[in-house]
Amino acid sequence: MSGFDFSRLETIIAERAHSGDEQSWTARLVAAGMPKAAQKLGEEGVEAVIAAVSGDRDALVSESADLIYHWLVVLHIAGVRLDEVVAELERRTSRSGVAEKAARGTSAGSER
Repeated sequence: MSGFDFSRLETIIAERAHSGDEQSWTARLVAAGMPKAAQKLGEEGVEAVIAAVSGDRDALVSESADLIYHWLVVLHIAGVRLDEVVAELERRTSRSGVAEKAARGTSAGSER
């Protein structure tokens, strides 16, 4: 595995977000605002689901990369840092998923 990770991608997105580079998809997406970025996140999520259900492993890998990228762009626009999400995941792993979902008042029957 390479030294590339989500934190590095978060940094790249932050650097490109306000670069003014018209050739940067990140800059263009951030300039378009949250509605467009969130729409792209949703589209990539659906495409990842389709790839998973159809058993297309290569497409799932590709769509997962797109999904993670667009998720990080949405977080950037919202001013949410990746370490905040990681801290929430760490907090949640301190108890079972069923107990954690019950504490949030959501259906414990749905899978995470």
